[in-house]
Amino acid sequence: MAEAQLSIEAAPAGYDQQQSAITTIDPPNRQLIAAGATNTPLAQSGLGAIGDYISHLVCVVATAATAQVQVKDGSGTAFTVLPNSPGGGIGTYVIPSLGPSLLGAWQISTGAGVTVIARGRF
Repeated sequence: MAEAQLSIEAAPAGYDQQQSAITTIDPPNRQLIAAGATNTPLAQSGLGAIGDYISHLVCVVATAATAQVQVKDGSGTAFTVLPNSPGGGIGTYVIPSLGPSLLGAWQISTGAGVTVIARGRF
């Protein structure tokens, strides 16, 4: 049987050990709209930074077959947050918080059949 390993990371900014792990996050103050078939960096002042925060993504699917949305943290590997042909087909999908970036500016890639509205601090 394999042993589970525990790793302990530094507490995030705003973490108060006396407050039962409650983290205060400033409300979103930026919005970006990425139309179909784009590869858009979410960057403040065009540079982006570690700690940029995505509060949520609103994905408006017009063509389900080309609805894929991928997100990438700086130089990290892109991961899919909405696949092509999502189960509900055409419609609006809300992807909850992706949290702060760890490697640099967030980047969103979309298929031709979806428009994404990103809200957060970036």
